[in-house]
Amino acid sequence: MPFRPTHRQLEYLVALDATRHFGRAAERCHVSQPTLSVQLALLEKQLDVSLIERTPGAITLSPVGHQIAAAARTILSTLDEIVAIATSGRDNLGGLIRLGVVPTFGPYLLPSVLPQLHEAYPTLRLHVREDRPAFLEDQVLNGAIDCALGQKPQNEDIFAFEQICVERIFLGVSSRHRLADRKTVALKDLKSETLLTLGKGHRLLENVRELATVSGAIMAEDYEGTSLDTLRQMVSIEMGLSLFPELYALSEMMREPSIVLKEISDWPAHREIGFFWRRTSARSAHFQTLAGRTREVAQQKLRQ
Repeated sequence: MPFRPTHRQLEYLVALDATRHFGRAAERCHVSQPTLSVQLALLEKQLDVSLIERTPGAITLSPVGHQIAAAARTILSTLDEIVAIATSGRDNLGGLIRLGVVPTFGPYLLPSVLPQLHEAYPTLRLHVREDRPAFLEDQVLNGAIDCALGQKPQNEDIFAFEQICVERIFLGVSSRHRLADRKTVALKDLKSETLLTLGKGHRLLENVRELATVSGAIMAEDYEGTSLDTLRQMVSIEMGLSLFPELYALSEMMREPSIVLKEISDWPAHREIGFFWRRTSARSAHFQTLAGRTREVAQQKLRQ
């Protein structure tokens, strides 16, 4: 029988790839550093390939090491799914869900959802990771997380998607801006205005770029906000205009006197929000249940 790495060896390699440090990788795997080092050295010998590159002050994986680590993540995720299938009858959604959330939505919904999930599934553990949409899609694909809550992925052949709500997107202007007192705002009113946006990897950037194109507004290429809170502060001091999703606006901006929210009459912007996961996942039923539980809360908050 040909040699096959053990799941522990794969875990050690993935941990080292994530931490770039033998000590921290060992802590992550709850083993001693010598144990981890010996097993990785044995894995290199058994595979007859160099997996780790050591330079003064730095540790990284070799090109083939990166490829094997990516495959290892998928394998470990599949092993987790096997356990989840076996425990699915216990009515706890598999016991553990590693959930990714986009920072422009998750923080404004999850505080209302998590208590209800805990009440319905007392033994369910949710490990939540916040990241930009593009990175979440990669993490779902390589098995680093099980599913994600965010905008609908563009590749429907790879991802299954369960919608929970449709959010409107508002234009935010300073209360001192010339458009603040307008009953309606149209695209023509935005010509030559400065539009502020989040950085690369955020889908909101695509919305702002589209708005700039159709309205003749100017994107502020020299400064990108790191969060919606940053954009809100920049708009309040008249550095420009920006777009804000509905749930964020309801949570953070309704009592903000320095900013006025407007809908653009001839550009009705919105975004589709839901859970997505790999179509090949054996845990689709778990994620559909999670989406159903979350949908009711999301739609109730958006009706406020």
